[in-house]
Amino acid sequence: MKKLQNYISGNWIEGDGEGQLLYNAVTGDAIANASTKGLDFAAILNYARTKGNPALRKMTFHERGNMLKALAFHLREHLDTFYQVSYQTGATKADSWVDIEGGIGNLFSYASLRRKFPNEFFCTDGEGINLSKANTFMAQHILVPKEGVAIHINAFNFPVWGMLEKIAVNLLAGVPAVVKPATITSFLTEAVVKEIITSQILPEGALQLICGSAGDLLEHVTSQDVVTFTGSASTGLMLKSQKKIMEENVPFNMEADSLNCIVLANDVAPGSEEWEIFIKEVRKEMTTKAGQKCTAIRRIFVPENKMEEVWKSISKSLSQTTIGNPLNEKVRMGSLAGISQREEVKSQVQKLLAASQIIYGNMDSVETIDADAMKGAFISPLLLLDEKPFSSTVSHEVEAFGPVSTIMPYKNFDEAIELSKKGKGSLCSTIVTADNKLAKQYVLGAATHHGRILILNNECAKESTGHGSPLPTLVHGGPGRAGGGEEMGGIRGVKHYMQRVAVQGSPSSITEVTNQYQQYARGNTSTIHPFKKYFEELEIGDQLITPKRTITSEDIDRFAELSGDHFYAHLTKTDFSGTMFEQQVAHGYFIMSAAAGLFVDSYEKNPVLLNYGIDELRFTKPVYPGAEIYIRFTCKEKLPNDLRKIENPEDFKRGDDIEKGIVKWLVEIFDEKNELVGLATILTMVRKDKLRDEA
Repeated sequence: MKKLQNYISGNWIEGDGEGQLLYNAVTGDAIANASTKGLDFAAILNYARTKGNPALRKMTFHERGNMLKALAFHLREHLDTFYQVSYQTGATKADSWVDIEGGIGNLFSYASLRRKFPNEFFCTDGEGINLSKANTFMAQHILVPKEGVAIHINAFNFPVWGMLEKIAVNLLAGVPAVVKPATITSFLTEAVVKEIITSQILPEGALQLICGSAGDLLEHVTSQDVVTFTGSASTGLMLKSQKKIMEENVPFNMEADSLNCIVLANDVAPGSEEWEIFIKEVRKEMTTKAGQKCTAIRRIFVPENKMEEVWKSISKSLSQTTIGNPLNEKVRMGSLAGISQREEVKSQVQKLLAASQIIYGNMDSVETIDADAMKGAFISPLLLLDEKPFSSTVSHEVEAFGPVSTIMPYKNFDEAIELSKKGKGSLCSTIVTADNKLAKQYVLGAATHHGRILILNNECAKESTGHGSPLPTLVHGGPGRAGGGEEMGGIRGVKHYMQRVAVQGSPSSITEVTNQYQQYARGNTSTIHPFKKYFEELEIGDQLITPKRTITSEDIDRFAELSGDHFYAHLTKTDFSGTMFEQQVAHGYFIMSAAAGLFVDSYEKNPVLLNYGIDELRFTKPVYPGAEIYIRFTCKEKLPNDLRKIENPEDFKRGDDIEKGIVKWLVEIFDEKNELVGLATILTMVRKDKLRDEA
């Protein structure tokens, strides 16, 4: 019998004793043992803190992002192996695609997110804050990676996605991880981690794996660690209440299974596009992963005058779902993760039957293809009917974690919103309607109780990712019963693994700390124009003070003719009484264009390849004819730009082979009174590698 291994302290190690026996969910055959007995959990965490954490902290966001991208490409080369193992969890190919390739997709997504961060191991958080009249004292929030370890305690339903969605975030943040998957499906997690370790892409100590009991792991956490948990609300509460977690104030992110709901709005009629979309969404959410999704639809709310038509349509759709061995191409729903899970689902359904009745499916029998329904963990989809959802709380409190949903009626839309809240917090909810006013009413009325709300109609259905699909750029979590936590969420998720600190000082001091130029800091002036410097030569704070240019009425008139912008304030003949202006005023865009004419070194080719854009452009004071403007032009920030990997010569685009970076410049426009009239950040693409260019 195969024994699963734990990857700890740089080695693959088997736990002592036999441990827990794991089974093929389709055939019922024993396939492995999992044990963590004898492991030193304090040493495991210490190894992550002392080995993995320093290695990741030495890397910049861009280096960590490229590491994730390399890992994603590597794992894609081994998909066939992962799929073969995944079938043993009872997952169909479509289910496995969500778990395996969806998880790898999270790595790609967070790899791309590196561009939102500086090329540093830390980042700023928000804008600088001026704290003085003379602009000599300011503050800036920064985020630094915590010096601990991320401990991920994951659920059984997504053994790959559950791991990769979390480590993508903590690794980008610069924090190592210890992953403890649910034991029942940990053999698939082990297969993926083996390939990750073999790749040698991650620094040593960045990832460790525990297959089996968590032992006394949580007794060794510190305030610098972060714990995440995915699973039942009761288990989450038990873990969150651990003495050490409370004593050390360890951040604890919980994503608990919840009673997610879908609402059919009363504008949707049988036979309409939205009707078919609704039926299809319910069937998909009930049968994907055999209903074993934390986001699956558990409650279905329907106008009372359409109840019978709806449940008959859902039942007909469910009857077309073939169940059995996921290796058979005809099968659309596999098994539950194990026999014990099936017994748990049946037990929960019995509780639900106190307030409802089964209107589709059978708890005790199911027709299967290429599989023994009793030896494997198979179960029929079960549609329940609760005709009095306000009379009992059972349908809003009990979750059967399988292909089980309960349909319930509502009289008016306010009742639909109220019913959606009776679950006391969920990960997601969907409203199906063609009426955007009803959609708005639902979203604003129900938003307090759901982490995500999908408005589903014929306009978005074809491209919608669906009710039950968490996305790496969106927050995954929910209030109340759903755990009150957040996962992923793009940049928001990364911040969970970082410590925010407010740094106060002079603009020059803050510039030195952040490596981002702060307005009013000292600049570095020299005789060399900044545009003549290569990317490597530029330093933060390199600055140019330009000569002055007098703005004339003729300039303003010519710009109006050239641009076609004849707004009344730019015309000399305007009566300016009752306006905000004293006389003809220069176009803001003309002032910005004139500024470019002052700071651009335009007479010979230089390392600047192109203008990449303008951010945060503001016009702070009117510029009238006769004003003399000049520019303070400062190198604000530098960001690397990766060479595009070109696999097909036909995909080549001019510039793809040039080593380059993005430079942000602070543009301050002053008048003859040295008062600020305009402010912007412009971005240029600047060539790297001076020596190669000269050669």
